[in-house]
Amino acid sequence: MHKTITKLIASVGVLGLVGSLVAYSVALALDTATVGATVTVQNIAVSVDDADHDHAVAYGTLGNDSTMSTCGDEKDDAQTITNTGNVNEDFVIKAIANASTPDWTIGDAAASDVYVHKFQNGACALVSGFSGTTLDTTGKPFASGVTPEGTATLNLQINTPNPSTSYDQQTVDVTITASAS
Repeated sequence: MHKTITKLIASVGVLGLVGSLVAYSVALALDTATVGATVTVQNIAVSVDDADHDHAVAYGTLGNDSTMSTCGDEKDDAQTITNTGNVNEDFVIKAIANASTPDWTIGDAAASDVYVHKFQNGACALVSGFSGTTLDTTGKPFASGVTPEGTATLNLQINTPNPSTSYDQQTVDVTITASAS
């Protein structure tokens, strides 16, 4: 009889333990939900185009201390700067100190072998002349908060040196740099 009681107590103990585990696992039942997450890598990009799709301004042959602009009454060659990235962008413009143009340097006023290059964002004020900002090699703000696929119109004006000691073609490139707004 003692063995039967022991078996009975053991069986009840095992059943109690199983019941506790079942109750415990029911109490710990889990439910899940998903949080959707996406990411897009920031793309900062800029392009230059113009009416003749050459992405360039050819001022031509000018005299000493002469000016020429991309305005409609002169070259009619404004450049369209486009934000081809996927975030709003700020554009900075600067003159390039070219090794291919060692004879000239850029400055604020025309002088011996010093040329002036100006820029403006938008259409030219033909009645009052070109009212641009003088370029330098460090960079100046050109346009800000340009939306993706948005554009800015770049007009340029050159003032040749007074006088020039070189009569060879000179390269007076400018660079547009884009950064996130």
